[in-house]
Amino acid sequence: MMNNNEMLLLKLGEVVLKGLNRHSFEEKLVNNVRRRMRTCGKFQITLRQSTIYVEPLNDECDMDAAYAACRQVFGIAAIARAVPCAKTMESITKTARTYLADEFATARTFKVESKRADKLFPMTSIQISQEVGGNLADLFPHVAVDVHNPDLTVYVEIRENSAYVHAPSVPGAGGLPVGMGGHAVSLLSGGLDSPVSSWMMARRGVELEMVHFVSPPYTSQQAQDKVLQLAQELTAYCGRMLVHVVPFTEIQEEIRKNCPEEFFTLIMRRFMMRLAQAVAKKAGAKALITGESLGQVASQTMMALAVTDDVAQMPVLRPLIGMDKVEIIRIAREIGTYDTSILPYEDCCTVFTPRHPATRPNLDEVREAESRLDVEGLVSKAMAGETWIRVKP
Repeated sequence: MMNNNEMLLLKLGEVVLKGLNRHSFEEKLVNNVRRRMRTCGKFQITLRQSTIYVEPLNDECDMDAAYAACRQVFGIAAIARAVPCAKTMESITKTARTYLADEFATARTFKVESKRADKLFPMTSIQISQEVGGNLADLFPHVAVDVHNPDLTVYVEIRENSAYVHAPSVPGAGGLPVGMGGHAVSLLSGGLDSPVSSWMMARRGVELEMVHFVSPPYTSQQAQDKVLQLAQELTAYCGRMLVHVVPFTEIQEEIRKNCPEEFFTLIMRRFMMRLAQAVAKKAGAKALITGESLGQVASQTMMALAVTDDVAQMPVLRPLIGMDKVEIIRIAREIGTYDTSILPYEDCCTVFTPRHPATRPNLDEVREAESRLDVEGLVSKAMAGETWIRVKP
């Protein structure tokens, strides 16, 4: 389908269910689309009747790039490439004939589905479908009409300013516009889970900053580069973000020297929470996000999670908590983080892993074991060594 008059119709999703604050959601969504379109060319972007119209202003616009980018904007339920035309049956028929010529060449059956958003238009949706369908049947005699199970559905929308002709829409990213769900810090390791949990919370409109813990010499520069690559892949959905890199070697070595082996991972997780919380407070963020899934590993049993949350003073969001690995892998593949996540570079979560970790830990025992450490001093020192990297799409 090529047409120099082609444009995009973006159908709003959950945003239309909002009440008195709907306008602020719509404004944020339109601004997010505008930002994403800047690298694709000059577009006019307008919102009317629960649809965002993305219209190229010159021939230099990259419509393929614009289409791909809009599919990754949270808040959009469906996307169609469309061609506007005059609101006459003759013009609609002519546009469908030329714009969908390739589709008609391969289809054996078709139907026309019409939608009349302009209620002043003198024909009903059924009348529009019947007339345009009859005209197209005459023009393409080798393609039969089948209203139940057609190979090709031609969509006609009659709206305020124009009629629009398009083939079937494709699903958008769904969710809510990024920036409407608050601001949170996500703990990003190099594994499969944390990029997926970050993506899921961004899909609820949450603006993200990332925190990543490094333990040189036990973890390599490649491990850190892998995490930055994951963050880069997430920017396609989330927009640009900061990745805070916090040194963790001394904390892990102190835990190994002073604490019982079965509590290594739990005490490490408690320090990660404290540090992530310190980053969040500096950033003005109101929650933490982790990729934990109930029962997946020893530190993710219900009792172990309670031990971790004991040090948290803000909400800890765990969008994967009820998911299994197969579901998480499916989403990782869909959003494009899977191949990076499985690269074989170790992160600090795998350093000093206990042989027999406690799965039913007692909180008082963990606190007692941790009391042998200078918790405040270690946290302050790690935060003093914090650096950050801005990752852009």
